[in-house]
Amino acid sequence: MNEPIALAVELDTPGRERTARPSLTVLLSLGFLAAVVVLALFGAHIAPIDPKAQDLNSALSAPTGRFWFGTDTLGRDIFSRTLAGARTALIGPLVIALGAMAIGNVLGLIAGYRGGFADTVVMRGVDLMYALPPLLVAIVVGGVVGGGYWVAVAILVVLFSPYDARLIRGAALEQRNLPYVEASRVLGLSSRRIMARHVWPNLLPLVVANTFLNFAFALVTLAGLSFIGIGVAPGTADWGQMLSDSRALVFENPWAAIGPGGALVLTAVSMNLAGDWLYELLSDRGRSR
Repeated sequence: MNEPIALAVELDTPGRERTARPSLTVLLSLGFLAAVVVLALFGAHIAPIDPKAQDLNSALSAPTGRFWFGTDTLGRDIFSRTLAGARTALIGPLVIALGAMAIGNVLGLIAGYRGGFADTVVMRGVDLMYALPPLLVAIVVGGVVGGGYWVAVAILVVLFSPYDARLIRGAALEQRNLPYVEASRVLGLSSRRIMARHVWPNLLPLVVANTFLNFAFALVTLAGLSFIGIGVAPGTADWGQMLSDSRALVFENPWAAIGPGGALVLTAVSMNLAGDWLYELLSDRGRSR
């Protein structure tokens, strides 16, 4: 009786190993994200030139051996500022993604598992938030309260949460009538424990993939806010603000825009690829149990 089972497990093992082994593209993405993390922590120290240092005699310089990406209108090294800009590119989107995950997961689990009045209240609030364009709301609210990096982050946490809530609510609806949930109820476990200890772990692949996707969206949205002047303070090394400053230099020195713009695109793409790989990895582990 045990031989067919053992054979099935043995035949299934290589498939799981192939899924767990990341491709070259995923490895490159993970390596790039690791570099971004290092730059976020030590970018200002790794940069060859002080990102804040101004040299008006070298203003609007083309790429040279000293200034790899050239300089801006104040003579600041664009390459060094691109390295230092990884800090705002990582911290803000990370806070937004994790904050939206926490709020959205709690609301989605309550709405999906409990249903009834709780579901109605949560989903009508989500429908209201869906009617509001996040970027436009962030621009209006940021302009009214005076802007600022952390103000923009707080606004986006609130605006990103409804998407997580709707996603998790739909997944929880599928889980609440499954046999393992019914068995937990029969054992007398509380609804809170069932949601936290049994339902939510089964949604983890979806949660992880969506959080990585939220990070990419938050990164681009924050950069867009900085581009139009609602975000980081003037003079801060930030990829979105650097793109805004380089608009007049596109034809004279394309690297002034290619540097921060390329870093922005590569970080967002790498996050998406890493999230897809983790989703497949976690989903495959769940199927193998």
